[in-house]
Amino acid sequence: MAKQILNMIGIDKSFPGVRALNNVSFDLNEGEIHALMGENGAGKSTLVKILTGIYIRDAGTITYLDKEVHFKDTRQAQHEGISMIHQELNMMNHLTVAQNIFIGREDTHGPFLDDRSINRKAKELLENMGMRIDPAEMLGNLTVGRQQMVEIAKAVSFNSRILILDEPTAALTDREIDQLFKVMRELKDKGVGLIYISHRMDEIKQITDRVTVLRDGEYAGTLRTDESSDDQIVKMMVGRTIFEEPKTKSTCPDDAPVVLEVEHLNAGRMVRDVSFKLRKGEILCFAGLMGAGRTETARALFGADPKDSGSVKVNGSPVHITQPRDAVNAGIGYLSEDRKQYGLALGLNVAENTVLANYNQYSGKLFIRQQAVKDVAERHIDMLDIKTPSIYQLMQYLSGGNQQKVVVAKWLIRDSDILIFDEPTRGIDVGAKSEIYKLIRELAEKGKAIIVISSELPEVLRLADRVIVMCEGRITGETGPGASQEEIMSLAHKRNGKEQVQAG
Repeated sequence: MAKQILNMIGIDKSFPGVRALNNVSFDLNEGEIHALMGENGAGKSTLVKILTGIYIRDAGTITYLDKEVHFKDTRQAQHEGISMIHQELNMMNHLTVAQNIFIGREDTHGPFLDDRSINRKAKELLENMGMRIDPAEMLGNLTVGRQQMVEIAKAVSFNSRILILDEPTAALTDREIDQLFKVMRELKDKGVGLIYISHRMDEIKQITDRVTVLRDGEYAGTLRTDESSDDQIVKMMVGRTIFEEPKTKSTCPDDAPVVLEVEHLNAGRMVRDVSFKLRKGEILCFAGLMGAGRTETARALFGADPKDSGSVKVNGSPVHITQPRDAVNAGIGYLSEDRKQYGLALGLNVAENTVLANYNQYSGKLFIRQQAVKDVAERHIDMLDIKTPSIYQLMQYLSGGNQQKVVVAKWLIRDSDILIFDEPTRGIDVGAKSEIYKLIRELAEKGKAIIVISSELPEVLRLADRVIVMCEGRITGETGPGASQEEIMSLAHKRNGKEQVQAG
């Protein structure tokens, strides 16, 4: 019987106007990987922030290593052996790997920092974890996946007994995910308890021992992973059964007019001679491995990145797009994969964000027409079922799914006829995913032409009227509804018409 190292009982936490946690319990054993799941806004982040000292609980007890604890800040929690890897990495790209690992705990030689000493300690630490990373390398030169490994090494350097990973695979390649899971299993074998927050059901089933689900800030239950089904877990999360059938035939008429035509688009190394057409009411999905050039194609098309050559036609007429404003004026809206950085102003409220792409329409000679903004925001919040206390709620306090809906509202208010969704459900729970899928289908039914870029093949198969597959900046194939994941992955590994061989 594994030893229990953490027991949280009756945890309550409220913020102004919101009860985030109500009588929530959670426990963790030594050498266990325990998933923490729930819809966006269910209270997962609040619970782990209480555990790591970021928030102070209103009620409840936390017993860690057989004693009750009250952490006042993250430094105290980390010192006691509880570390967290956040979804947005908290590292410094201008410092070396070793300097990032031991920042604040550097060895000194007289009045000077002793880089040779920390490089030696970092090398030993990384090798013990099976990581082939040069401790003297600048962190910014590493891939996101390898940066994440460095942050895990930093947590291990504190002799952590508990490691919390929040959506750690969101920006990783399949190979990097495999390496992450290998490291997680090695830590588990050494007795570390891991709390794993993820929306990806396949990962939960692959890596975890138990699953605890929160719903609406309350404890919904705990299951052994190997004894539970996907449907059981999802029903606990959302209170209903969600099942999305793959699309078996296109819902776009064959004679639908072409609204977007891209010919021989080139942009740097990642967009090479890309040509395609998009029809009115069509959902065209771009699939491929990370680094295939899908996002780069969208950004070049939208004018966010410069293109080297190529032409774009909208409704049969050539358009000259050199900046996003040109694309917006041509009726193209782009929902970035990084909605927080490129799609939203988190410090503004919901109403202000909905009219971001169309402020000129709502401004008078001196002032914004606040009543007009209020009316259009309320209409779209109701239309898209955006869950918010009011139109004046700051964007940063909305869940990921509702933030995504606000971005959609922004482009609907602009009346864009062509919408590009780049990883539309990244970081969004299964319930909100279902709502986003429904929204995309409804937009297509209303005649919007839609491009969806997605790394999740089940998502592609549920949405696509047509699938374009890319590898290393080129289109390597096209398929339609009814295609298998294996067919798409085969095309995703082709390079210049040949199968791509990956080094071991």
